[in-house]
Amino acid sequence: MISCSLFPFVQAAPAANVKIAINRAEMPDKAKEELVLPYLFNTESMGLNLGVGGMLSGYYQEQMTIGGTAFGGDVSRGIAGGVWNYALPNTDRMFLSIYGMFGYYPNQRAYTGLGGQFVPPDQPLPGSNDSSNEQYLEADGASNWFDIKLEYALPWGATKKSGLVSYQLEGGLLVSEPSGGKVWNPLESGATVLVLRQFNRYQSFEFEHNTLDGTIHALELGILYDNTDFPINPSYGSRQYLSISHDAAWFESDHEWTFINLDMSKYFSLGSSKYASQRVVALNFWTGYSPSWELKYNEMGARTVFGNAPYNEGARLGGFYRMRGYDQNRFHDKAVIYGTAEYRYTLRANPIADINWLRFLHLDWLQLVGFVEVGRVGESYRASELLKDVKYDYGVSLRAMMAGLVVRTDIAQSEEGTNLWIMVDHPF
Repeated sequence: MISCSLFPFVQAAPAANVKIAINRAEMPDKAKEELVLPYLFNTESMGLNLGVGGMLSGYYQEQMTIGGTAFGGDVSRGIAGGVWNYALPNTDRMFLSIYGMFGYYPNQRAYTGLGGQFVPPDQPLPGSNDSSNEQYLEADGASNWFDIKLEYALPWGATKKSGLVSYQLEGGLLVSEPSGGKVWNPLESGATVLVLRQFNRYQSFEFEHNTLDGTIHALELGILYDNTDFPINPSYGSRQYLSISHDAAWFESDHEWTFINLDMSKYFSLGSSKYASQRVVALNFWTGYSPSWELKYNEMGARTVFGNAPYNEGARLGGFYRMRGYDQNRFHDKAVIYGTAEYRYTLRANPIADINWLRFLHLDWLQLVGFVEVGRVGESYRASELLKDVKYDYGVSLRAMMAGLVVRTDIAQSEEGTNLWIMVDHPF
């Protein structure tokens, strides 16, 4: 099975990031960037879709980005947009981002059961590690989301004097002083960012005789320490993010849940070579736990889950960031553990550098990537459960630096099929 995700403007993990201003040697008199990129994709569930995405960066404030995309097919349609990293008046440390997407999709798939439905003791819970990929709900419906994010750059390390860090690039690679990576000390190196995110999700499934829908209105509080040399495309250093998310069953949200998240990455530079301007080994470890998640049993020993995050939040695996060889949100449970390794090989050659009609892409480099991933969800946070019967996948990726953004096309293979993902940003 080949599936595809739209690339523009999807919320990455972690929620916080370093606020940056980029100056490219190729455009010394212009700090502004713009990019318009038409695209098409064809999937088994959505058919052929055409779309266009665009972004403007540095036009009002040097670190601020405005972007959007729209696409459509025979049944599917969507529109997304937002403003990222707007510095609030009278401060250079507080940044606001507002973004969202509204879409309608054929054959939406959710690896979950009906809410409150009891599962017999001899059957795995839908979406659990032992579940079948035939255990899902599927129907046409809406999938909408909207986020508001407030970030504060703490006054030490690389952001001691200002919440904004400036970088000079040549050929898409850092030539100015790195912001971190040489020592691990938040007071001296790297940037520390606090984030408060309010996020909302709505999804519906329009079956023949009824419609199921669900809503999330949740908060996330997190802290990021980014001690890499260049946060957009790190070659050495590390990054750590710790957060807690909570839905108090506000408004249309129908149940309460809590999720704790730890995300850690490490990068090793192998230097350059004859054909590579940069060679990097990138490692990522992610784990999470939902203390509110519990099982309820009936008199027949069947069970159902309550106090859990929805299948597309919390301890979940599968999709364009983690376990790319599996469908989006294929696995979910009370606890999760995940690890990945990537080898990133940035080519010296730029095949379109001298092609005038392609210069609108602002392409600085192409990167070849090979990766492997392992992960596991479970009903408890015990090594005896999370370190056995793990899932794995592997794949390759072609990435490009365009107008200061990393755009990637990943192909991943797992025991359940092959997936194609087109996205913005490295997965970590």
